[in-house]
Amino acid sequence: MKKTRFDQFGFKPFINEAINALGFYEPTPVQQKLIPGVLRGESIIGQSQTGTGKTHTFLLPILEKINPNEEGVFAVITAPSRELATQIYNEVRKITKHSEADISTHLIIGGTDKQRSIEKLKKQPHIVIGTPGRINDMIREQALFVHTAKVLVIDEADMTLDMGFLTDVDQIAGKMPQNLQMLVFSATIPEKLKPFLKKYMENPRYEHISPNVVATQTIEHWLMPQKSRNKLDLLKETLVTFQPFLAIVFANTKQTADFIHEGLVKRGLKVAKIHGDVPPRERKRTMKQIENMDFQYIVATDLAARGIDIQGISHVVNYELPEDNDFYIHRTGRTGRAGHNGIALTIFEPKDEDRLNQLEKLGISFKHVELKNGEFVETFDRNKRAKREAKREAADPREIGMRKKAKQKRKPGYKKKINYKMAEIKRRENRKKNRGKR
Repeated sequence: MKKTRFDQFGFKPFINEAINALGFYEPTPVQQKLIPGVLRGESIIGQSQTGTGKTHTFLLPILEKINPNEEGVFAVITAPSRELATQIYNEVRKITKHSEADISTHLIIGGTDKQRSIEKLKKQPHIVIGTPGRINDMIREQALFVHTAKVLVIDEADMTLDMGFLTDVDQIAGKMPQNLQMLVFSATIPEKLKPFLKKYMENPRYEHISPNVVATQTIEHWLMPQKSRNKLDLLKETLVTFQPFLAIVFANTKQTADFIHEGLVKRGLKVAKIHGDVPPRERKRTMKQIENMDFQYIVATDLAARGIDIQGISHVVNYELPEDNDFYIHRTGRTGRAGHNGIALTIFEPKDEDRLNQLEKLGISFKHVELKNGEFVETFDRNKRAKREAKREAADPREIGMRKKAKQKRKPGYKKKINYKMAEIKRRENRKKNRGKR
């Protein structure tokens, strides 16, 4: 078996075998930082972006600590969407299939036969993965018993809060032992989440794994001004010009996503739509169609798309900038994966200037483009004028005066003459200074 840098954690042989099969070699920064603490039984709040490997940050240590010979629920993992819960469940199955011992896992989500779920729970699983509402429902039905649980994982906690599931998570946690290890993973830590964390977590370890934007060399970040153009027309032309394998357009709200979807459909594009108000059955059908490559374009909100793993996204388009910079990282991180190149384009307006400056301070380097005659043309930096004015302000007042006079007379070669004259003035001043020092 090939050695990997996961060997440092001392996992059981079947876990190392699974790591090899999954093609993992080096732990991601979040895994490197948090896996040892999870193994020690620490309660942890991990704030990190999507695509940083946080799912395996909690799954690998949980599977390491389970004793397959013990009966009862060992770990409960909640996720805010059925799709995300199913993804986590599938990842567990990929690892446990390498184990000779029987580690039982049960997926509990809405949209499935409730009575059948109750029947399956006659033998309590080691790991329960599901949506908060349905897990809580199974506890109320006295079909699921979580009083034996040692670990509670709340994945995508901010999304859980936003979708109104925190009450269910609160009730689930209330049925668990006091010495519970709680692992909370979230992209952001909203104020409304903090009272819940304080209620169940005493002196938790908090880690914020900052996105290393500069290191993501596979993504090009493009900026395109809206100017006076109709934004939907510009978006449609952008998508068609890209000719993407798969493009995802992000909106800040469900209402805007609906507006974009309707506008693009009217303009002749076949477009999928994913957000929290799309019924689960329709969402499941849409996901299947995306997997079958029936769609080339998707419109989505942050909260819906963050919990869904969509493969093969070649282009990301921000119809509007998110209000939180972390969400910009989440969105753009959907492309440029697995060594492939990706383009993340933002349609911007003058009001976005402050947020663009903040993103540049994070280390994002933007390429400025415009659409002309059906192709993208690189254009000047949007800050070029401001930089030029700042340079002017820093100039010698005498030079400014000379330039103004010369410009009025418009004599040939005036710029060269002024530069020569200013250089001569500065040389004389320097000679005077040096004489004074002798």
